[in-house]
Amino acid sequence: MNKGKYYITTAIAYTSGKPHIGNSYEIVLADSIARFKRKDGYDVFFQTGTDEHGQKIELKAQEAGITPKELVDRVAGTIKDLCALMEISYDHFIRTTDDYHEKQVQKIFKRLYDQGDIYKGAYEGMYCTPCESFWTESQLKDGRCPDCGREVKPAREEAYFFKMSKYADRLIKHINEHPEFIQPVSRKNEMMNNFLLPGLQDLCVSRSSFKWGIPVDFDDRHVVYVWLDALTNYITGIGYDCDGNSTQQYHDLWPADLHLIGKDIIRFHTIYWPIFLMALDEPLPKQIFGHPWLLQGEGKMSKSKGNVLYADDLVDFFGVDAVRYFVLHEMPFENDGTISWELLVERINSDLANTLGNLVNRTISMSNKYFGGEVNNKEVYEPVDEELKQVVTGTYDKVAAKMEELRVADALTEIFVLFKRCNKYIDETEPWILAKDEAKKDRLATVLYHLVESIMVGASLLEPFMPETVRKIAGQLNAQVRDFEQLREFGLYPSGSRVTEKPEILFARLDVKEVVEKAEEMFAGRKAAAEKEDTAEQKEEAVVIDIEPKEEITYDQFGKMQFQVGEIIACEEVPKSKKLLCSKVRIGSQVKQIVSGIKQHYSADEMVGKKVMVLVNLKPATLAGVLSEGMILCAEDNEGNLALLTPEKDMPAGAEIC
Repeated sequence: MNKGKYYITTAIAYTSGKPHIGNSYEIVLADSIARFKRKDGYDVFFQTGTDEHGQKIELKAQEAGITPKELVDRVAGTIKDLCALMEISYDHFIRTTDDYHEKQVQKIFKRLYDQGDIYKGAYEGMYCTPCESFWTESQLKDGRCPDCGREVKPAREEAYFFKMSKYADRLIKHINEHPEFIQPVSRKNEMMNNFLLPGLQDLCVSRSSFKWGIPVDFDDRHVVYVWLDALTNYITGIGYDCDGNSTQQYHDLWPADLHLIGKDIIRFHTIYWPIFLMALDEPLPKQIFGHPWLLQGEGKMSKSKGNVLYADDLVDFFGVDAVRYFVLHEMPFENDGTISWELLVERINSDLANTLGNLVNRTISMSNKYFGGEVNNKEVYEPVDEELKQVVTGTYDKVAAKMEELRVADALTEIFVLFKRCNKYIDETEPWILAKDEAKKDRLATVLYHLVESIMVGASLLEPFMPETVRKIAGQLNAQVRDFEQLREFGLYPSGSRVTEKPEILFARLDVKEVVEKAEEMFAGRKAAAEKEDTAEQKEEAVVIDIEPKEEITYDQFGKMQFQVGEIIACEEVPKSKKLLCSKVRIGSQVKQIVSGIKQHYSADEMVGKKVMVLVNLKPATLAGVLSEGMILCAEDNEGNLALLTPEKDMPAGAEIC
């Protein structure tokens, strides 16, 4: 049964480094949906890939002493290897350095410019390098990037801009008329209330401060903004052509049925991307789902801490399907999920080892013990059989309903309800008691047949989520994995088939203490390696700053300046000033009031109690309406970061600096 085309995509992975387990979750989630849809009768096309341009990559390559292309080739290879390890069944892996993609991006940019949607200007604001985004002061959160929380720096550069407001009303109308367009609903509300309804600013769509990007072909000083470049992969990867010569594949597949992306990039996909498509006069995707994050229970993942979790790490510990099961089952629909070693072990032991693994092993072992491995349906029924059959034959519809809503964790729960019912069935029928009575041999055979049949129905449903495990189950039961359309029937397992003589344990029980100790050992090794690498880099690349020399002065001129140690006893922000702090500084028995432009680097509370170097005989001046009676000395690096000059040893307030 062919239910039609189904096009699903993930966000393409940024190639600045190896993706951690939180990144891998998304592609496992997409893979499970793609596999389920294929099995459910859809002609699925599943696309993933890598995002390979931008300033961050250019800087990473410089640090590594290689070209950006060498870096992205290396990382893209790593990502493909992780996909293979996790059994990701993508149909196309796109790279934004692919020639076809790059040429189409150039054509798209030129078309949007020619039709007046893109214009040339200049951008001044606070810039976040990891996000490659400009922000106004009002958009910052606690002075940092509102998306990633990292440091931002002032930047100004010539750039091309897209007129976002031109299409804003049209997008709002589309969202209101298509409630399924952005899911979950909380993501839709966030986009509407925080961005669309307050009014969209024009979007910077080119950069001129670095070179690693797709060149604007009519202005080679500029490269295309990474998000305009990256987002178009969803159409270029299936053969879109800006000149109107798109492939049949594009016409068959577009609009996409599902863009699966992380909640942190929901704005780019639900606002920028639809507006780009409107400008190109192309249909919008049917649905964009912003999934939650998978967070590490022990705290934030950090390379310096050595505690970053990668998919291959977890596979080494637990196996592929155990990892797939965990990340899919533990992720709520809207809220963030948590991963920890303790939780992993608990879930593997309870769900995989006990509920599923033990069920399969017991069933095979009893079939071998009582019937030499032969499974026969003797059709000796009791009321409890009907209850089992109803659960088993009704599970597909429940799972399908959950998957339609992309509630993958709930779908898995429904499948394991089936397996739990099988275990309850064993307790109810007590095969070991039946085996003692020769007159009940046919009843025993029927019970074991029902168990094998039920397991195969459950396994067939489980296949999109845990394909390797299902292959093992089918092999041990000498059975064929079934199509979904067969799962409403009970009794398709061929009577007289034989199970394996030597059942394999699917999932061994784990000792949480041993796992945690092994993990700590791994992390300690990584932390030591990271520290060693940092030390080596520091030795190799000592940072120095050269500044323009000023006119020479005499000793007499220098002697006129009086420097002393001052202790800051109070500090407050200067009203209506973005930069100034006003400090009360004790110098000997005196207290001076000094105004300093360091508010962006130190908070008022942070200043209190510090001992600093003070130029005390500077002529008083009024700054922002506040009297300043000296100068607190700081050092400044190339990026404008300030650090207070403080005495190496504890010195009393008023000590002369000479």
